[in-house]
Amino acid sequence: MHVVVTGANRGIGKSLVEQYRAQGHRVTGAARNGSCEISLDVTDPEQQRNMAAALAGQDVDLLVCNAGVYLDKGQKIDGYPAQMWADTFAANVTGVFLTVQALLPNLRAARGKIAIISSQMASHTRAPGGSYIYRASKAAALNLGRNLAADLAGDGIAVGIYHPGWVQTDMGGGAADITVDTAAKGLAERFSALSLETTGCFETWDGRAHPY
Repeated sequence: MHVVVTGANRGIGKSLVEQYRAQGHRVTGAARNGSCEISLDVTDPEQQRNMAAALAGQDVDLLVCNAGVYLDKGQKIDGYPAQMWADTFAANVTGVFLTVQALLPNLRAARGKIAIISSQMASHTRAPGGSYIYRASKAAALNLGRNLAADLAGDGIAVGIYHPGWVQTDMGGGAADITVDTAAKGLAERFSALSLETTGCFETWDGRAHPY
């Protein structure tokens, strides 16, 4: 199996890469800092084209859209500058779409799967206030995944959207519930179970259906 993971240089992305490689799968990691096989800022269309060229003719069985940012953590109501909105949506929403678009020929050839890392903060059932930009971007990523699932089913491509848990990363903080490796192991199990019968699902890392 050929797996492509964005945001693969740290956190959940790095752990997924390590787990899949340990299982003997071929893995292509992509990260904007140049530390992985593919240098990819998901917001940059030229770098997306470069990735597509580098992987041309290679089947992709699983694409994990993991790259993302949480720029508005701790912002007050009088904050949230416009550029922060633009930068967040460029990474968390447009970046996901551009990555799928770039690798669509590879996914079609393999009748592969797409996993989009969203968050429980995308759900309309969780609205405690704050983190407006991140919440809105992850809700948009959820909506994007649901619509991709509808459009790509005819190509045999299943799409799942996932809440990775509250994870002990730079983004989640040290007080978070679970380790990176626990989250990655659970997510990998969810990706394995994803099929055309479950395409469009929104699930937690440990297999629970999450309300939209």
